[in-house]
Amino acid sequence: MTVPNDPGHRPVVPKAYYSIGEVCDLTGLKPHVLRYWETQFRILQPSKNQAGNRVYRPREIKIILLLQHLLHKEKFTVEGARQRLERLRREGDPADEAEGILASSFLDSLKNDLHELRDILTP
Repeated sequence: MTVPNDPGHRPVVPKAYYSIGEVCDLTGLKPHVLRYWETQFRILQPSKNQAGNRVYRPREIKIILLLQHLLHKEKFTVEGARQRLERLRREGDPADEAEGILASSFLDSLKNDLHELRDILTP
């Protein structure tokens, strides 16, 4: 899995759980944004470790990336994103759907970067 918003598109090291700081590094979001989204989207409920810190599973990170795409790229409102997630949940697993949407978004971004590079290199 790669992170589309990461400037280097570095691959995510597969782990069972990620801390909120690691998720922030992967997504470019601030911790307060993640905590706010937890209050707004029932599907996003990370568990807590023995110390009481949030721990995110890869499935939850996919949902966060999907939310980031819906809210920041597609300009959904929080209510609109909530409805879209609910529709995706009815159709299947939103984390699985997120991979397809994010892969498409990543390819579009890559295509735009290549066009920009071509324009720079073309005299």
